[in-house]
Amino acid sequence: MSAQPTLPSLDASFRSNCQRVSEAVQSVITGKPEAITNALVVLLAQGHLLVEDVPGVGKTMLAKSLARSVDCTVHRIQFTPDLLPSDVTGVSVYSPQTHEFTFHPGPIFANIVIADEINRANAKTQSALLECMEEQQVTVDSITHPLQRPFMVVATQNPVDSEGTFALPEAQRDRFMGRISMGYPARDAEVSMLTSHHSHQPLESLVPVLRQVDLQMMIEQVNLVTVTERLGAYVVDLGRATRQHPQVSLGASPRALLQWVRASKSYAAINGRDHVLPEDVRAVAPMVLSHRLILTRRALADGVDVENVVQEIISGTPIS
Repeated sequence: MSAQPTLPSLDASFRSNCQRVSEAVQSVITGKPEAITNALVVLLAQGHLLVEDVPGVGKTMLAKSLARSVDCTVHRIQFTPDLLPSDVTGVSVYSPQTHEFTFHPGPIFANIVIADEINRANAKTQSALLECMEEQQVTVDSITHPLQRPFMVVATQNPVDSEGTFALPEAQRDRFMGRISMGYPARDAEVSMLTSHHSHQPLESLVPVLRQVDLQMMIEQVNLVTVTERLGAYVVDLGRATRQHPQVSLGASPRALLQWVRASKSYAAINGRDHVLPEDVRAVAPMVLSHRLILTRRALADGVDVENVVQEIISGTPIS
């Protein structure tokens, strides 16, 4: 049997680009290497990222620093209760001179869109992102407008029990490839932040370290990472286990399994492999599943943690 060719995604240039982006974001976000790695995994897997945590722990700063580290178009949308769908997608305006309607694109037309505090908008406005995130296009007045490639939504949100928030619908949560929580930094990292960041804003000095064309090439090369049929069956078994777990009322969808495989490919490439291992699948599982699994009322009443359920499913599902 002939050996598999080495993918260009695994050369020194690919690894160097990943390292440069990570270091650029780490210059702004202190003490959160795992969150930064997960954000990079989602970016290279052509997914969307949901950053959920309490206010003030760096959610928006992570999104802005990731966007600024790449030389591409970036737009930010501040979600509020009075935001309209047309404020996101754009609107057609009638011109008395030409007697025609002209489409004015909204802020969704960018390579990286920062949806800040997404769950402060109502469900109608949130639904404006559904077509954008799934099909990378916008339909206004029966006319479809394609979005730029690559395209990524980085959304931040506060916990749903915070004042003035609306829970994201299951259909929208399922469109996010991954969800991460920032958490409070370690003591040493917090001391370092106070020492170095009190007199200047590190985001202001952050310059792009990756060109858009390089990012697109890396995304295309990640797609070449190999996934065997056996590993695909393993992901399916894990997905079916989430649907059959007694403490889960809504398990992983087929879309979730597809995104799980894409995230695993990205994680494998970042770690220098041209093929996906079971370890890669397990490594990205909490990020891919934690926001998708809906626990039963009994489990919620008992205080069951969804991430513990994910780990239980992983440990209890062998690879055949």
